[in-house]
Amino acid sequence: MSKPDRLLVDIAATVESEHSNQMPLTVVVPGAVITGRLAPESLWRERVAEVLQASEHLKPFSSLFATTDGATGRTEPPTHLHLHLSRILQGSYALPHTGGMYRIAIEDISSWTVGDLSYSDQ
Repeated sequence: MSKPDRLLVDIAATVESEHSNQMPLTVVVPGAVITGRLAPESLWRERVAEVLQASEHLKPFSSLFATTDGATGRTEPPTHLHLHLSRILQGSYALPHTGGMYRIAIEDISSWTVGDLSYSDQ
């Protein structure tokens, strides 16, 4: 999307301002359909930092995510969506099965819908 969808930016800003992580969203980006729940950037960073901290090999990277660098209290519109409990949908499969953490540039989203698409793994 050369010019980000203003409604999607407003939804992201509302999630950021209300610190809600319950908004289900499905987005289409080049090569993938991703479904999950929006989270505020600070919450998303905190969770990623926790996962990295628990890994002996990835622990050094956790501090990059623990640092907010202005992730809270921003006055400019959001440029990225932060999804948790999210999956990439491929045919009748979803990866990862347990849900992952994705950061997606709003400008890369070609279409979207409110809701978490279900899938069948049979």
